[in-house]
Amino acid sequence: MKALTFTGLQSITYETIPDPILEFATDVIVKVDHCAICGSDLHIYHGRETGLDMHTCMGHEFTGEIVEMGRAVTAFNFGDKVVSPFTTACGECFYCKRGLSARCIHNQIYGWRENGKGLQGGQAEYVRVPMAETTLMDYTPFDLKSEEAILAGDILSTGYFGARLCKIIEGDIVVVVGCGPVGLLACFSAVSMGANVIAIDSIDYRLHAATAFGAVAIKLKDDVKNLILDKTDGRGADAVIEAVGNESAQALAYELVRPGGIISTIGVHTSDDFVFKPADVYNKNITYSSGRCPARSLMPEILPFISKSKTKLASIFTHRMHLKDGVRAYDIFDKRMDDCIKVLMDTQ
Repeated sequence: MKALTFTGLQSITYETIPDPILEFATDVIVKVDHCAICGSDLHIYHGRETGLDMHTCMGHEFTGEIVEMGRAVTAFNFGDKVVSPFTTACGECFYCKRGLSARCIHNQIYGWRENGKGLQGGQAEYVRVPMAETTLMDYTPFDLKSEEAILAGDILSTGYFGARLCKIIEGDIVVVVGCGPVGLLACFSAVSMGANVIAIDSIDYRLHAATAFGAVAIKLKDDVKNLILDKTDGRGADAVIEAVGNESAQALAYELVRPGGIISTIGVHTSDDFVFKPADVYNKNITYSSGRCPARSLMPEILPFISKSKTKLASIFTHRMHLKDGVRAYDIFDKRMDDCIKVLMDTQ
């Protein structure tokens, strides 16, 4: 099959790799309809995550059709249209039963193979899905197309998760730091939960997208802290969603949140330390919430959420390309060419 594989620092290759095969009775093989490039793929692309085997198939966002099934799979039929979260889930462990599927004790992340072990990714024509019955969901009951359902696999689920961590009360002022795809969908989610959302970024076209999702946009170069204080009677934001994952964004989130407020961090951090001290959190009575989104646990909630708003949500995909053009797609996404927010790739 054809796939996009990791071949070194800032090197993605479109090449032929072996077709996936059923390895366990609970596996299925999915023929991929659509896949996408995620910001966390760029962590690998730029070498911020190390250890990945060469020629590992990239990607963890995909939808497709079931074409092979292990003998233990009875909940699906051949031809079912499914969406996958970015991590697999058993549905039975302590964490899965508590809605924290991202910490399933048997979970694997698509697109991560190290020392010959792990799971190939979804930027390919086919993908093997372990624990299929508790990992995949059929999206057709929600009247969704493949390119709409794919949002549930990661970016919308993560943005929604970040907003939910804010424990929003109607009318709360929520600041979103970073308007990449996840940050934009955090804006959309927080607005849907009743918040007054202020979006902060340094890029004009991202801020324009944030306003389309219902946020008030503030450019990062502006005097952000005083602008937020002016809008909150000098208190600061009730909650800040940090959707970048670097030290400067973390520092800004701390500056902008009010005493007793919440910082919700959904950006994937690679730094070794916090920019603020435990005493700083104590002295400001801050609640700091973070972690990997439990996308599979949220899917029953997210898929109908998409169904209600799919026309507006479709704007997150600014570029649509074919898998064979995936090397170019990575370059466009990485360098933000042509006002790129998110790339969707067709595989057929």
